[in-house]
Amino acid sequence: MQFSVRTTNYQNQTMLNICDAELLGKKIIQDELTMHISENYYGERFVERDEAETLLKNSSIINMAGKETISLSLKLGIGSELAVKKVSDVPFLIIFNM
Repeated sequence: MQFSVRTTNYQNQTMLNICDAELLGKKIIQDELTMHISENYYGERFVERDEAETLLKNSSIINMAGKETISLSLKLGIGSELAVKKVSDVPFLIIFNM
């Protein structure tokens, strides 16, 4: 499984945007809401599971999208299933560890 990631520095914190690779470039539509999983936001590079785990563990702010990404995060103890939101069956989760 590959993940698409972009890391940035935000207020001296590591911010990670990560999604399931197959979601990159897709539009998620539910009712009047349209979310674009853009390359500009999530698409700096592709990584395998091991590197995705390391990035998740070492980031302070994480924006996640996709079933595999959220599953990996929850398995690592990052985030809560109660905080996961779904748009058209695609899960999203945002984490702030400050």
